[in-house]
Amino acid sequence: MGKLKTKKGVAKRFKLTKKGKIKYYPGGKSHLASSKEPERIRHLRKGVSLAGEREQRFLKRCLPYG
Repeated sequence: MGKLKTKKGVAKRFKLTKKGKIKYYPGGKSHLASSKEPERIRHLRKGVSLAGEREQRFLKRCLPYG
């Protein structure tokens, strides 16, 4: 059986944690920051784990080797 290919766009945006959850950093903090509240920008700094089961199954298929 051949090697599985990783979707590189997914690999750049999402990471697998040790427990197998999918972690990502939400967008929307790179420009036009003057119109955003400081609290909102602070919250965008933190990573978020993906909640939807269906999306997790799809993304784990796109990241076969973690």
